[in-house]
Amino acid sequence: MAGLKPFLVSTSIFHRTSQRFPKIFAFSSNDIKVGSNIEVDGAPCKVIEFLHVKPGKGAAFVRTTLRNYVTGNSVEKTFRAGSKIEEANIYKETKQFTYKDAAQYVFMDLTSYEEYRLNEKDVGDKAKFLKEGMDCTLLFWNGKVIDFELPITVKLTVVDVDPGVKGDTAQGGSKPATLDTGAVVSVPLFINRGEEILVDTRNGQYMSRA
Repeated sequence: MAGLKPFLVSTSIFHRTSQRFPKIFAFSSNDIKVGSNIEVDGAPCKVIEFLHVKPGKGAAFVRTTLRNYVTGNSVEKTFRAGSKIEEANIYKETKQFTYKDAAQYVFMDLTSYEEYRLNEKDVGDKAKFLKEGMDCTLLFWNGKVIDFELPITVKLTVVDVDPGVKGDTAQGGSKPATLDTGAVVSVPLFINRGEEILVDTRNGQYMSRA
């Protein structure tokens, strides 16, 4: 209507709510990709592998390998090409890893001091890059923690490695190094014990000195 001023609302107060209750979308199976979070038979699943198949006879389909977040098991699932898939109602929040208690990893909300726990099976191989005081992203479904994500890059300390030799360069080969989290990665020959390095948690590869 003429003469009326637009009503502006700050979106900042809705940030936490929208994060906890994200919109659920449906998308085509043709757009599925590794890492997609989808709901299958009422359970949240992560796409581990997928393959588009177009047989000589019959309809095309998408064959997938999924990880069920609730059970931790891998399952095979086939979708018709072009069929609708529902995105899993998962939201993410940043929490700090504080300590390991027996077979559980404990994360804390630094504002409310509420603790969240994940079992060793849920943490899996990511434990080798997990360090106390590290901020991680927790994944929630139906109010429960179902998984977590490490930072893409982490700074870790070399605690055991063969000593470097004068003249070694980045192009001169590599050697195994044990880090303060217990992880073993390949590092350049010039890296020595006590040095801090940056590691890519997606592939476990050395990136650079910190």
